[in-house]
Amino acid sequence: LAAVFTVPIVFLAMGDLLPGAPVSQLLSAQTRVYLELILAIPVCLWSAWPFYVRGVNSVRTLNLNMFTLIGLGVSVAFTYSVIAALLPDLFPASFRNEHGEVGVYFEAAAVIVTLILLGQVLELRARSSTNAAIKRLLGLAAKSARRISADGEEDVPLEMVQIGDKLRVRPGEKIPVDGRVLEGTSSVDESMVTGEPIPVEKLPGAQVVGATINGTGGLIIEAEKVGADTLLSRIVSMVAEAQRSRAPIQKLADVVSGIFVPIVIVVAILTFFIWGAFGPEPSYTFGLLNAVAVLIIACPCALGLATPMSIMVATGRGAFMGILFRDAEAIEVLRDVDTLVVDKTGTLTEGKPKLVTVAPLQAGLVDQALLRYAGSLEKGSEHPLAAAIVEGAQANNIELTEVSAFESVTGKGVTGSVDGLTVSLGNRAMMTDLGIDVAEVIERADTLRSEGQTVMYVAIEGTLAGLIGVADPIKDSTPEAIRVLHEEGIRLVMLTGDSQRTAEAVARKLGIDDVVAEVLPEDKVAEVARRQAAGEIVAMAGDGINDAPALAKAHVGIAMGTGTDVAMESAAVTLVKGDLRGIARARRLSRATMRNIKQNLFFAFVYNAAGVPIAAGLLYPFLGWLLSPMIAALAMSASSVSVITNALRLRRTSL
Repeated sequence: LAAVFTVPIVFLAMGDLLPGAPVSQLLSAQTRVYLELILAIPVCLWSAWPFYVRGVNSVRTLNLNMFTLIGLGVSVAFTYSVIAALLPDLFPASFRNEHGEVGVYFEAAAVIVTLILLGQVLELRARSSTNAAIKRLLGLAAKSARRISADGEEDVPLEMVQIGDKLRVRPGEKIPVDGRVLEGTSSVDESMVTGEPIPVEKLPGAQVVGATINGTGGLIIEAEKVGADTLLSRIVSMVAEAQRSRAPIQKLADVVSGIFVPIVIVVAILTFFIWGAFGPEPSYTFGLLNAVAVLIIACPCALGLATPMSIMVATGRGAFMGILFRDAEAIEVLRDVDTLVVDKTGTLTEGKPKLVTVAPLQAGLVDQALLRYAGSLEKGSEHPLAAAIVEGAQANNIELTEVSAFESVTGKGVTGSVDGLTVSLGNRAMMTDLGIDVAEVIERADTLRSEGQTVMYVAIEGTLAGLIGVADPIKDSTPEAIRVLHEEGIRLVMLTGDSQRTAEAVARKLGIDDVVAEVLPEDKVAEVARRQAAGEIVAMAGDGINDAPALAKAHVGIAMGTGTDVAMESAAVTLVKGDLRGIARARRLSRATMRNIKQNLFFAFVYNAAGVPIAAGLLYPFLGWLLSPMIAALAMSASSVSVITNALRLRRTSL
């Protein structure tokens, strides 16, 4: 609404700068002023009302800030202009132009209100979006559960499930609540909790977590935690608490205003009394008008642009480089980060199992042949590790064949007939069941595991034929990213739900400074909080639902664009391509932006500060100069143009 009325006000006030002075050709000076007054009333009385409220509160609490100056400036400019429009005879000749007209400030007052409101709307929009993470998390929960009772089975709403209830979880369904497996075997995708892409085998007695996804087997579980006690609910609570507990950073504009505002108010008061006591007649009229001039020239229109313009250009520059900032706070804090906590899976690694090792153990058996047997056999399995082997075979242009007598042994592996040969693929337990001794390759298998691989044994016709290793490979960009971050002086800490051995293997390979393994979501939050309490400025980079609370808790949360929506909603920064090198670029952009904002604040104040002594009439005794409305308007315009021009320089800053 403010913008709708402000645009025509600006045209009426500035239109004569166009060739042919079109406004003067259409309207008389008095008609133009009356139109400006009518258009300014809704902007300066209704749209600006929140600023008046904040300005009054700032005076009442003695916490003078930007809104003190804005409230004073807008109200004074508007009141002065109304008097000038309706009662121009009150003003002395020195305040009239060559046509005998008294200048008005309706356009200045309206533009200030509109610009500041725009900045407020953008800030509120960023704040409101923080709830999206919690909404997405709540959406992960199952909506119902299949309860088993003496009367049979029935689907009931999740809130009706009680501790001790027996629940059936069918293949592909979400597990409704936290509990314990009573019957059945299956593999469960627990990446929501651990961040690890490889499903976990569940046997009777194993613990399961609500909202994780059951695989191909059926389970009967006993509910042990329901409602607010489930892990998903605790994650929701942690995200909400972290978002609430983040202390707002004192904005630089408020800091400068806190110093500038009291000085301006004192100067305006002194101006009124000094002119009233020592000025020419009518002395108090001169005193009032010069005090008003001080407040008007001191209210920088560009203050509403100083921070938003730099932030807008910086976020645009970041987006062009694949770095999405959610708010100005992230840009402000990122430059001071000294510790980067990173999740392993999906952040340092690709987050998807891939075939890494093919090791034939029989004489005459080559890699291609072993992979053909394994890939053909696994083609009939739905296990994610099987998919990795099949994709690996296809990537090597190996033609897979049909399998007969296929059988899946839950929790152990698969077996079947390939080219008339009995082929088995699985873990050590499966080999033991088949009577195959794997002792001679245990050391080699352990070596592969120490490198973060999941090892499977392949047997052909009852004889051990080879090893297959599947792992979550490190991203190609990760080593360079870590080198660049170390050069930036950042300490790297890896937090992961993976095993200590795998985590340490990845850390050694990449040169990570600290490792904390086998952690749950609450452990990640605790580690971030511990480092913050020690005085570290912590950024957290992750991609999973389990990372969401820690992302929200950190000073700056950084999500991988290749990860989950919940992680991105909880984070202040998103790296679109999931490339950690973007963090170093984002820090450099942060430093450049904050430097640019300081420059903008200088431009926002310098013209106005320089005009204050003239507006106060300091030069009148010597040169007879008083600040005319045209010069005041020019100072405001010049400061705005300077701010905009300077902010646009960020587009060319080298990063």
